[in-house]
Amino acid sequence: MFKRQKQQNPGADGFKSENHKGNRLSEVILGGQDGLVNVLGVLLGVAAASQETRIVIAGGLAATFAESISMAAVAYTSKLADRDFYESEMEREKREIREVPELERDEVKEIYREKGFKGKILDEIVDVIVSNKKIWLETMMSDELHLSPVDKKRPLTAAFVVGFSALMGSLIPLIPFFFVPIREGIIIAIIISAVTLFIVGAIKALMTVGNWGKSGLQMAVIGTVSAMAGYGVGLLFQA
Repeated sequence: MFKRQKQQNPGADGFKSENHKGNRLSEVILGGQDGLVNVLGVLLGVAAASQETRIVIAGGLAATFAESISMAAVAYTSKLADRDFYESEMEREKREIREVPELERDEVKEIYREKGFKGKILDEIVDVIVSNKKIWLETMMSDELHLSPVDKKRPLTAAFVVGFSALMGSLIPLIPFFFVPIREGIIIAIIISAVTLFIVGAIKALMTVGNWGKSGLQMAVIGTVSAMAGYGVGLLFQA
């Protein structure tokens, strides 16, 4: 009965879809923000120190591709680690269900007792769950350990999304230096980077929770101040 209801429940797929959207949004923001801020910092530092457009662009492009590849690699290995951890915990739960079933049954009972079930209904729920090893294992993974499976394609997808977002974010502060002198390029790069960060922060708040103005301003200020550290280093070398 419980298995059939679970299969017919459309909310489960909806929740999974929303969770994937949330993960994708965080990956886009992670890659884009990191790429933009880091490359802006490099550009400002090189521009302040050299005052040569060719060197600024070369340094910016080097930082852009290094940052994008690095972020993609980090996203890939991070998701691989998540998947390996999930699989190792799943194997441990399988072993415990096989070797100490009564203890694991008590854990299931405690889980559903905390959800508000008691008496005969609680016993019936536990009986149904432990009668199916697959459902039993899924219950332990999701309700006890609060872990979700990582799709085999997820590491590659995350690497692409984060890496591409980092590439796009990195190009934003670099573009002005192709068209205007360094002094003007620095000002334009800071302005468009701050505006972009504000928009990203606002969109994040609108798609999740929070005040869009506060979120946008917070991201813009933090990102710009972080990048200005590179400008300060460049000024020291110029001196």
